[in-house]
Amino acid sequence: MLGRVGAEAVEWHERELAACGVRPLLVVDAEAPTGTVICLVDTGAAAERTLVTDSGASLRFAPEDWSDALLDGVARLHLSGYLLFSEPSRALVRAALAAARARGVPVSLDPASAGFLVRLGVDRFLSLTDGIDVLLPSRDEASLLTGLPDAADAAAKLSRQFPLVVAKQGADGALVARSGSVLAHVPAVPATPRDTTGAGDAFTGAFLASLLTGADPEEAAREGCRAGAMAVERVGGRPPAMPS
Repeated sequence: MLGRVGAEAVEWHERELAACGVRPLLVVDAEAPTGTVICLVDTGAAAERTLVTDSGASLRFAPEDWSDALLDGVARLHLSGYLLFSEPSRALVRAALAAARARGVPVSLDPASAGFLVRLGVDRFLSLTDGIDVLLPSRDEASLLTGLPDAADAAAKLSRQFPLVVAKQGADGALVARSGSVLAHVPAVPATPRDTTGAGDAFTGAFLASLLTGADPEEAAREGCRAGAMAVERVGGRPPAMPS
């Protein structure tokens, strides 16, 4: 994991990531603090959350933080859509995409935030993400990017621009779309939500890990739904590793 953090927190993040089996490659920002997100979770049955974000050092990612050697031995590159919300990190995305294309490494991206997408603009987002192999939007993000309120219609339309679209639908599971058609509607795994923070990221991680084992997109989406269900039953944005 490549990240940019403030000097005040680098040791903590390195320790926590390593304890979870993640190799941390953290750039230390001498001026900006680590990005912070405050999650406000309601106590209703859906346990939905509202986020208050201070992106901090993450907005200062720049091409010099990237090295093509980061792709050595890598089978897939995953990018956060948050990288598209500042000019320095957009330049990093362009460098990373070019390097991945040159090596034949597939690239996936999660749009990250409907609110930020409104500010960035749909046309600009679609231009910046040209060359992405897998797009993993939420229901709201897919609707925003297409102007279509129906989730299946939105996923189908996006799959005309991106080779594979997996649209996360929360309690309604996930849609898998390719070449302008929805190929599968994968149901959610039943769960009793306590906190939905991190559920989409848990889905994405399990989905991509499953693809790397040779699973087809529908099978991988089922693993993503399983991970998402585990995540919502735990308070906090970092659920435990899934049992094998």
